[in-house]
Amino acid sequence: MNKRIKDNAFILLTLPLVGLVIWWTWPSGAPTSPAPATLPASTFSTSHPATQAATAIPAGEEPLVDVKDVDPRIIVDIRYATTDNFMKRVLYPANRAMLRESVARRLARVQDELAAQGLGLKVYDGYRPLSVQKMMWQVMPNPDFVADPAKGSRHNRGVAVDVTLVDANGRELEMPSGYDEFSERARVDYAGGSETARRNRDLLIAIMTKHGFKVLKSEWWHYDSPGWERCSVLDVPLTDK
Repeated sequence: MNKRIKDNAFILLTLPLVGLVIWWTWPSGAPTSPAPATLPASTFSTSHPATQAATAIPAGEEPLVDVKDVDPRIIVDIRYATTDNFMKRVLYPANRAMLRESVARRLARVQDELAAQGLGLKVYDGYRPLSVQKMMWQVMPNPDFVADPAKGSRHNRGVAVDVTLVDANGRELEMPSGYDEFSERARVDYAGGSETARRNRDLLIAIMTKHGFKVLKSEWWHYDSPGWERCSVLDVPLTDK
């Protein structure tokens, strides 16, 4: 056997041994390609910011104030402090309408204009803790009427108010629907009902809009104040004085 044949035979015999050595010494489970880049766990959030509601007013934000302290003429009839609501249970511990201070003062200016016409405001709801919003969503998960707590309601920020009109004796004026009646009649463009009811609804919308409030199209009673996005979602408990 010549030298070239001997060399080739040696290579053929040793190649399997080299492969076996490489296989044996390669780290178990080691990747054959570079590992993909990963982000630290802290990069991800398992909850929406609204679910991290503040349990106290953050520094630099307006306080919540009692509407009656700003304007005693405004009637307060908080339905969620009674069982006379769509939940059929008491959700608030007291008949108090709390709002951010600038919103309460804006509402007082609406009261001034109405008083000149022999009319006034009645408040059904103001600030609402996020924990209550979550309970409402479980019963009425319809964003036309109850805001998704994952996003937070303007009520949870203290910048939304539910109101109606009253006469000089405090009697409610006729409206196309009752409060928290989640139906077509509650819409601001509802054309049914009596002419008097529609006129009262439109008057309320016109005056509230004149003073900067924006009505919710599916609820004639619900109004948002401008600048709501600067206010945090809150879960500050409502308390009696």
